[in-house]
Amino acid sequence: MTRYAPLVLPQIAHNGTPRRRFAGPNLGRLGVLCALVLLAGCSQPSGPPARPPAPVTVAAATQKDVPVQVKVIGNVQPITAVTIRSLVGGELMAVNFQEGQDVKKGDLLFQIDPRPFEEAVRQLEANQSRDEAQAKQAEANIARNSAALKQSEADAQRAADLFKQGIISQQLADQSRSAALALDAQGRADRAALENAQAAIRAGRAALEKARLDLAYCSIRSPLDGRTGSLMVQKGNLVRVNDTALVLINQIQPIYVAFAVPEQYLSEVKRLAVGGALRTEAFPPQEEEKPESGTLTFVDNAVDNNTGTIRLKSTFANGARRLWPGQFVNVVLTLSSRTGAVVVPTQAVQTGQRGQFVFVVKSDQTAEARPVTPGLSVAGETVIEKGLAAGERVITDGHLRVVPNGKVDIRQTGGGS
Repeated sequence: MTRYAPLVLPQIAHNGTPRRRFAGPNLGRLGVLCALVLLAGCSQPSGPPARPPAPVTVAAATQKDVPVQVKVIGNVQPITAVTIRSLVGGELMAVNFQEGQDVKKGDLLFQIDPRPFEEAVRQLEANQSRDEAQAKQAEANIARNSAALKQSEADAQRAADLFKQGIISQQLADQSRSAALALDAQGRADRAALENAQAAIRAGRAALEKARLDLAYCSIRSPLDGRTGSLMVQKGNLVRVNDTALVLINQIQPIYVAFAVPEQYLSEVKRLAVGGALRTEAFPPQEEEKPESGTLTFVDNAVDNNTGTIRLKSTFANGARRLWPGQFVNVVLTLSSRTGAVVVPTQAVQTGQRGQFVFVVKSDQTAEARPVTPGLSVAGETVIEKGLAAGERVITDGHLRVVPNGKVDIRQTGGGS
């Protein structure tokens, strides 16, 4: 236990003689406590510190004409895609292009061994010559027999007259008549032979044309301007008729972008498409700053009942080949223009517990949290349907340090403020 030394205080007795009085430890503790209380009271501030103005960037709400646009995801498709197959069978003698090469219409792509087809053509040409010779022989026979038949019929008529006059016998008259009938039968046979020869000529011509066509099919040429894909066969392979795909060619200039929009836009799309081409923009991935421009060229003939959308296609020149078949792109279809809309930079619109709002900078440099009704967004700007007037200044950067009705320090001002 700690012992305290007594504190001796001088005191004056009633008789004027000084006397001593002892002060115990409680009095010392009380003095220390009072000193601490006085020190603590002196250290307290007089009031809370003032909040510094929040540094912000502002821009003025402007009034302008804004295009009414529909933004969706689209898929790039070739206008024409042709799978090349062989129309004749044989050994593949040559491949005259590289995979992924651009080709022109009429370029020779593949060469199939033509020798069997050349031999078939020569054989059919010989048969054709034979049939034509037989037809000419039949025509000559018909001409000769026709003259002989006329003479024989005249002789038979004279013999019949002489028989009536009793000059010749019945037998001689009958012989003359039989000779005329025989020549007439021979004439009919010659005409039938001529018809057979002509039919053979026609059949031979058809077979010859088919053989020449097969010979031409040995040289497989590109049916369009486009770009080749992967090669499915190699030189030396045996190909069969319409059996194996040899290569796929896609037309990529121009090119389609197919996309679907909600059916609520169908009536407006149809109305505007009649008056002129609707402008479409396609934004390739990682290249959103420079879109490709095209025009709407196809509206499907039915709404998809499963999705409630209508399928559309736009055509793009694709001069720089930034659009590639199978690629997914962002598509913006411009329908019309909204006149005199109030717009602000999109980053000015914030979302809170009570909905969307903007911070409006008032004349006394304080920020007001103003509820707004935003509309469509175009090119980094958002249309404000309700809650803001043109000319009012809104905060576009520095929101995290702004409090409602708090002071702001405008460090940078956007255009129009």
